[in-house]
Amino acid sequence: MTMNPPSPAALPAANPRLRTMLEAPIVPTLARMGWPNMLMMLAQASTGLIETWFLARLGTDVLAGVAVVTPVLMLMQNMSQGAMGGGISSAVARALGAGNATEVGQLARHALAINLLIGMVFSLVLLVGMRPLFALLGAHGAALDAACAYGRVLFAGLPLMWAMNAFASVIRGTGNMSMPGMVICSGAALLIPLSPALIFGLGPLPRLGVAGGAWALLVYYAVGTMVLGWYCLSGRCAARLSAGPLHWAPMRSILTVGALACLNPILTNTLIGVTTAQVGHYGGTAALAGYATAARLEYLLIPIAFGLGAPMVALVGANIGAGQDLRARRIAITGGCMAFALAEIVGLAAAIWPQAWLRLFGADAHLIEAGSQYLHVVGPFYGFFAMGFSLYFACQGANRLRWPLTAGVLRFLLFAGCGSAALALSASMTQYFAFGALGMMVYGGCILWSIASGDWDRAKPRPRQATA
Repeated sequence: MTMNPPSPAALPAANPRLRTMLEAPIVPTLARMGWPNMLMMLAQASTGLIETWFLARLGTDVLAGVAVVTPVLMLMQNMSQGAMGGGISSAVARALGAGNATEVGQLARHALAINLLIGMVFSLVLLVGMRPLFALLGAHGAALDAACAYGRVLFAGLPLMWAMNAFASVIRGTGNMSMPGMVICSGAALLIPLSPALIFGLGPLPRLGVAGGAWALLVYYAVGTMVLGWYCLSGRCAARLSAGPLHWAPMRSILTVGALACLNPILTNTLIGVTTAQVGHYGGTAALAGYATAARLEYLLIPIAFGLGAPMVALVGANIGAGQDLRARRIAITGGCMAFALAEIVGLAAAIWPQAWLRLFGADAHLIEAGSQYLHVVGPFYGFFAMGFSLYFACQGANRLRWPLTAGVLRFLLFAGCGSAALALSASMTQYFAFGALGMMVYGGCILWSIASGDWDRAKPRPRQATA
């Protein structure tokens, strides 16, 4: 027989975290669940900058080599943590909200199996094809050798990164943001002394050079996987990791969100690559350096968007599963507005005082001029980007990704497509950057409209089978 999703009153008192997600005031709950993720993302970004500083001491060729590996690593992190990770968290939260104990008990092992398989496939493909890939990205000679030395170690350990993010996503899906945040921040703190120790050698540790930075990352992934895996095994996690056979239904629950969501980081990284190439082609080296430096500021928006977005996956998913669609929509809109406000402060400050950011990376007059031009035009629209990115996570929780992906395509077409056409017709860089600003506004506005208009109400999930 079938039954409707349980009301909040019918939920077991043994899961107070789930009751909080279904009943607690929205703004305080989002703030409390969001800050560990913001701290985690800031810690990860900081360790990347610190490792780059250490590797720079090995010379320009090493720095250039690692620079072409970084976009590939970022793509893997975004896909495993934000895209497929969002699919895992969404599946866990929806099953918890619907009171489906059988599915909840199966999702952790299926999430681990999916991510391990994907990690191994990417590891094999990148190990085989990394040299021509890095050459295509611009590395040659000693820089290409450094990129391969770094990538050979890093790509061999990709399954560890995918496994760690599988466990972290399962835990986030239960509404627990603190445990993954604590483990990842602790691991980031471990990297600060470990990276230079392995790069330059210390005591019994050998001098590994550029490969030492990659080995430090693998140690971090291994320790994170063990700690988070132990937590899922220990029974402290509502979605406990247990042995058993694999079935298609739990995999489908993850992949219907996660597989589609993987298109978003591909679109984002492709947009960065295409627009960078266009600026360099039409504007020259100075414009390229200024644009690349100014656009780095957008990476600071990711902790804001993910910090609020990851809790929204769990909150929205749980409320959708429990049949509370209206509350789920309110959570999404509230979280999107919070992300907009925080990012808009950053964007307006960058537009008013662009040199405060740009001079952190160089004092070249042409770089400062081109970067300031970009931030003057695009900075005031940063709020729309962060809002759209956070709402993309909310849509993962609701298993409604049509409009976020459509909005991502529209942003790509406006900036890379219409912007390129404008440059070919002799438009200025200011006019080109205006297409980037328009793309951000359309991206955020389109996703917000899809949620506010009730798109989630038009395809409600089917009632689940009652469990014994």
